[in-house]
Amino acid sequence: QVQLIESGGGLVQAGGLLRLSCAASGRTFASYAMGWFRQAPGKEREFVAVIDESGGSTRYADSVKGRFTISRDNAKNTVYLQMNSLEPEDTAVYYCAASFLSGVVTTSAYPYWGQGTQVTVSS
Repeated sequence: QVQLIESGGGLVQAGGLLRLSCAASGRTFASYAMGWFRQAPGKEREFVAVIDESGGSTRYADSVKGRFTISRDNAKNTVYLQMNSLEPEDTAVYYCAASFLSGVVTTSAYPYWGQGTQVTVSS
């Protein structure tokens, strides 16, 4: 089992940037694929980005491709989401999640979730 804690959210103007972090407990962090998801008010939780266990493979939602970058540091048990050129449409609660499967984008494939961190982008 793994416990996840997100940080780094906040209020930023459109065009700005933020870096989210997700710290994981446990010794088996490197055995999980890690994903970032987000949920805006009144909307379903949606996939943002995923990185495989080694960090060698990533996948992004079309809406963030070219603006967001997911990375991980297995020595620090941490996964990151660098968000550049933020838009008001990026406003949401952002969650990190851990999966036993690589490259998956569906929430059902992720048994472990953090509590979320709020990102608000003003226009």
